[in-house]
Amino acid sequence: MADYVFLMHDDAAGGSGLDWEPYLSRLREHGVFQGGSAIGEGQCERKSGSTPAPTAHITGFIRVTAEDMAHARDLLHGNPVYEAGGTVEIRELPNG
Repeated sequence: MADYVFLMHDDAAGGSGLDWEPYLSRLREHGVFQGGSAIGEGQCERKSGSTPAPTAHITGFIRVTAEDMAHARDLLHGNPVYEAGGTVEIRELPNG
């Protein structure tokens, strides 16, 4: 099993009116939910040089445990952003 993070983009129809509770409840029931949150405004910092603008189109994340990328992709079913036609970026989190 590996940990994955789903990064929700802001391109879903319905925006902030999406119903998350049924999806999160299903992930909890299957024992794969590791956490998540909406993401607010922020800024980029670096010790020297110019800083880029923060990635504004990412609005939240969910961390899950899955057997592999295919299993992680299957866990998107019911995700409100995904179901509304929006983009969900899946990233594997490295071990250790």
